[in-house]
Amino acid sequence: MGAAAGVAAGAALPGFLGGRLAISGGFTAPAGAADGPVPASIRVYSAEKGNYVMIQTVVKTKEEWKKALTPEQYHILREKGTERAFSGKYDRHHEHGVYRCAACGLELYRSEEKYDSGTGWPSFTAPIAPSNVLTRPDNGFFSQRTEVLCPRCGGHLGHVFDDGPKPTGKRYCMNSAALQFVPTVK
Repeated sequence: MGAAAGVAAGAALPGFLGGRLAISGGFTAPAGAADGPVPASIRVYSAEKGNYVMIQTVVKTKEEWKKALTPEQYHILREKGTERAFSGKYDRHHEHGVYRCAACGLELYRSEEKYDSGTGWPSFTAPIAPSNVLTRPDNGFFSQRTEVLCPRCGGHLGHVFDDGPKPTGKRYCMNSAALQFVPTVK
């Protein structure tokens, strides 16, 4: 399937902001950094270019994120919120194109991988490429899930489950507010 490898909160990610991912869903400064987080280069797949490319991570302060995002987007992407089932604009969306991170524009999913899971959230069988999403355990008091994050900005996108259709068996269950749809130009 090519699912992204699991990443423990705060685990080292080679070449990824000095090897730290914050538990809060945003980036933190690597140890010893005096001026806070700094952008780093990451390798992701570009559907637009049809190849892997190097891009810079997006690092902003809490205040900058609040200005850049709607209150709902901020709650979901930066505070690990979840929109109500069947309330998001992409749950029953069927246009042809690419779904991007609403915070930084990184290409995440193709419409060809989208399916109706019946859960009330847009669901996909796989990301555009394994490098275009990060996963990490999200263990609460009564649940054990796998969180999906944007590798470019650290935004919370949703969760991935092992109850999806063949061939991957995965259900990437995303929040509509965490996504931006860009139609394919024909």
